[in-house]
Amino acid sequence: QVQLVESGGGLVQAGGSLRLSCAASGRTFSTYAMGWFRQAPGKEREFVSTITWSGGNTYYADSVKGRFTISKDNAKNTLYLQMNSLKVEDTAVYSCAAVWGRPYSSDWYLYSYMYPFWGQGTQVTVSS
Repeated sequence: QVQLVESGGGLVQAGGSLRLSCAASGRTFSTYAMGWFRQAPGKEREFVSTITWSGGNTYYADSVKGRFTISKDNAKNTLYLQMNSLKVEDTAVYSCAAVWGRPYSSDWYLYSYMYPFWGQGTQVTVSS
């Protein structure tokens, strides 16, 4: 199994930046990919970004392309999400997630049920 702990959330004004981190422990060597999802109050959890651990392939939601950058540090078993040009609509609890194996569906990364392991989440609030 994999344990995930997020950090880096906070309050920021629109147009500002935050960098989220997700520290992974446990059987990280079995991880195929890690990603970020977010959930605003009263709304469904939505995909933000995912990166494959070995190949470094990245995937982004259309809503964050050009503003967010996902990255990883293999040696530290840590996932990052650099969030720039933040908008009020980015306000949500951001959670990192991990998946074992290799899904072959072309859009597997979009769906939260594909990720068995989750962190507790970190709050990101963007003010106008």
